[in-house]
Amino acid sequence: MIISTAGIAIKNGKFLLALRHPGTSIGESWEFPGGKAEKGETPSDALIREFREELNIAIEVGERICSGNFINRNKEFEIYGFLIQLLSEKFILIEHSKIGWFSIDEMASLKMAGSDNQIVQKLKEKFLE
Repeated sequence: MIISTAGIAIKNGKFLLALRHPGTSIGESWEFPGGKAEKGETPSDALIREFREELNIAIEVGERICSGNFINRNKEFEIYGFLIQLLSEKFILIEHSKIGWFSIDEMASLKMAGSDNQIVQKLKEKFLE
């Protein structure tokens, strides 16, 4: 199974989301930044690399707070959501057209990547109950 990672940054009760450029399988969807682990790469290392490649920032990876499964283009993935600490907010958007901070309630009105909807559900359980 392919491992996918998602970084969950929290600031003032809001969560960092990024809007993918159009033209990909999840184009024009909001997501928790992250991506697929490469062969021999730990999920934490993948997340650090993906934030550097996609947003040009460094992060520290904290605890894994959720996991789940999804299918994209007939491939099965396991997704891990990690709490992260941003070491900078000087984002350079490479894979995304926008970035922003959203409350869990605000996420309900956004078009989210399918794999990330399950992360939102876990965040509701963890932070709203």
